[in-house]
Amino acid sequence: MSERIQEALALLQACRVCPRACGKNRIRGEVGYCGAGRWAKVASSNLHWGEEPPLVGEGGSGTLFFSHCSLRCCFCQNYPISHLGNGQEVEGKGLAQMMLDLQARGAINLNLVTGSHFLPQILEALPLAIEGGLHLPLVYNCGGYESLEALRLLEGIIDIYLPDAKYGEAKLARLYSRAPDYVEVNRRALREMYRQVGKLQVDSEGRARRGLIVRHLILPNQIENTQRVLDFLASELSPRIHISLMSQYFPACEARRFPALRRKVRPKEIQAALQAIEELGLEQGWRQEPRPEGRG
Repeated sequence: MSERIQEALALLQACRVCPRACGKNRIRGEVGYCGAGRWAKVASSNLHWGEEPPLVGEGGSGTLFFSHCSLRCCFCQNYPISHLGNGQEVEGKGLAQMMLDLQARGAINLNLVTGSHFLPQILEALPLAIEGGLHLPLVYNCGGYESLEALRLLEGIIDIYLPDAKYGEAKLARLYSRAPDYVEVNRRALREMYRQVGKLQVDSEGRARRGLIVRHLILPNQIENTQRVLDFLASELSPRIHISLMSQYFPACEARRFPALRRKVRPKEIQAALQAIEELGLEQGWRQEPRPEGRG
């Protein structure tokens, strides 16, 4: 573990923790493209009940919601945290104690939300938490824009990967998240995650213990984007992977700058995504059903 921590910290010296590889010396406190410096920054630490059922169980998911983000999604529903960086900086001991506190409150897992840009700091804190008795499955809950070099440092450490697959079209990734390479980066990352942990495994009580769950948010006017994401998942990963298809989009943050994003998703768009899932044989996972047709 100590060797991996050193390798991870080396990524911060001329930062290449995320695929943007901005080159800032975050070890010395320089701020990267993501907005983060040397220490982890946490916006909230709490039990969460809104995740997929196997991640919640009876005790809730123990979420550490990290500040900042390496993506710049114009529709982000957590703008004050991801874009503005609201939160509190914590060093290794403090982060480890947060992990242990969530376990003590009955969490069934430790859910690291948007922590990719703090991967070295998370690896620094984990041995301290394990020494203190941490034994929960670790969930890596991310936007899917991940460096292979960083992901490989997590092999054997992360139990459950929970990435987004936001885009199947590069033009949308460039326009909406300022990440023109998102599609190729995301697909490499998903393959690596699947290689490490495989399909979802649950225990006798239905709680997730290991595996991959992929989330996809349906965007208004972009059903072709959804189709391309689903095609990739079915053909190049497996029709048996668990997919969480989400339809709760609303025009948050800066989305109203883009005409195509100025409304909620319509029931007919959700239905088209559900039909695509059925036709591709993607039977595992969770779907948000269409709402009654309304305004918006």
